[in-house]
Amino acid sequence: MSQRTVMLVCNAGMSTSMLVSKMKKNAEERGVDIDIFAISSVSFEEEIANRQIDVILLGPQVKYMKQQFSERVSDKKIPVEVIPMVDYGTMNGSKVLDFALGLMP
Repeated sequence: MSQRTVMLVCNAGMSTSMLVSKMKKNAEERGVDIDIFAISSVSFEEEIANRQIDVILLGPQVKYMKQQFSERVSDKKIPVEVIPMVDYGTMNGSKVLDFALGLMP
């Protein structure tokens, strides 16, 4: 299976960077081949145009954008979900990685 890609989206791309680090570390410990990166919401269009994305996770602070982003990628059949607040707040990389993996076809 080829490497999967998870994109996290937040307001500035900063608050999710620590979560991305924890998710990557957890994936490495488990031997999961996955690319995880964070962007700001303003970079969304550019990233989906230029990268193969398997799952899009939204930080709770941009959950209001879920419908807009879901509609934008509906033709690509990319799941778009909001990271559960408790897992985001505690920066639980393991749970958020499980959440992302569970959304993949």
